[in-house]
Amino acid sequence: MDDRRAVRVSKFLSKHLRHQPERLGLTLDEAGWVEIDTLIAAAAAHGFHFTRDELDHVVAGNDKRRFAVEGTRIRASQGHSVDVDLGLPPATPPPYLHHGTVARHLDATRAEGLRPMNRHDVHLSPDRETATRVGARRGRAVVLSVDAAAMHREGHVFHVSANGVWLTKAVPPRYLRFPSRD
Repeated sequence: MDDRRAVRVSKFLSKHLRHQPERLGLTLDEAGWVEIDTLIAAAAAHGFHFTRDELDHVVAGNDKRRFAVEGTRIRASQGHSVDVDLGLPPATPPPYLHHGTVARHLDATRAEGLRPMNRHDVHLSPDRETATRVGARRGRAVVLSVDAAAMHREGHVFHVSANGVWLTKAVPPRYLRFPSRD
């Protein structure tokens, strides 16, 4: 499978396992799982054909481990805008986590903190390098540090997904460390 094909399949899976399963006539269970054969058949019925081997290649080769396979089922690891309960237990975060963004969002973030927008949770990275890659998807990355230890001490709940992304409902501005202004 070439890289372009893998990206197309990955984006298709993300769209329909995280945001719009109903567009394919799929119903995710309460934890976000769907039978792989059902997904492949629904995709084909809507004009997007891929094989189980291609799906397995995308799941295994995705450096962000966006998808989880359990037996005959698949789900997105996190990032849902549809109502699912991933069943992740609360976890104690490291002292600092990181969030990649771009400069145009900094004024709003200084005022409002980090909000989940159309997702269930704010996504945080365990290291600056990952946060930089995330932020760079929308332009020149700006990395914010999150005082996760202080948040946790003050009652904010964190979860960590199977692919190492840290999740929390929101990050108030007081817990954010912004890079110095140029």
